[in-house]
Amino acid sequence: MLQNYVSEAFLERIPLYLNELEKYKNDYISSTTLANILNLGEVLVRKDLAKISQGGKPKIGYHVMDLMNDIKDYMGYNNKSKAIIVGMGRLGNALYHYSGFNKYNIHILEAFDILDDYKNINEIKDFCSEQDIDVGIITVPKDQAQNVCNLLLSQGIKAIWNFAPIRLNVPEDVIVQNENLADSLSILIKHKNDVVRK
Repeated sequence: MLQNYVSEAFLERIPLYLNELEKYKNDYISSTTLANILNLGEVLVRKDLAKISQGGKPKIGYHVMDLMNDIKDYMGYNNKSKAIIVGMGRLGNALYHYSGFNKYNIHILEAFDILDDYKNINEIKDFCSEQDIDVGIITVPKDQAQNVCNLLLSQGIKAIWNFAPIRLNVPEDVIVQNENLADSLSILIKHKNDVVRK
């Protein structure tokens, strides 16, 4: 395992901490309080926060604003990420118009499709070179996804958020986050069924 490896589960908890801290009105919060609010283990939260911030004080906790800034620095939220989306069906449209990405300093600058209402996919090369795009979001059918991925890779994009139900072939230095909505829903239903059986 890589020395600096952090687990997916750890990274998924970090936005939970930030969201809760934004609601917290006091100046200081302890890892115990945060753990109780989020129904997480106290030791787990303490270890998570220790990876992110050195600002905790015994019996006082963390200054909320300082901890929020440490989280934003750790996750890169203070750096603007520029993204494009390819495939403007219903899912692509929903993602393109979702304002919640702004909170994380992620900006979807343009949408591409073969339809006339959007920039044509043939314009991706020029747009990417002009705008220095960091992230490509793929919401096309699975039979088109690898070709779109290859086009994004040819523009130097190293991070891809893939909603097509297919595993993409990419070089080792490219990060792909695969989202399969049907798989996620089936897992949810499995968990629901297990709870009902107990």
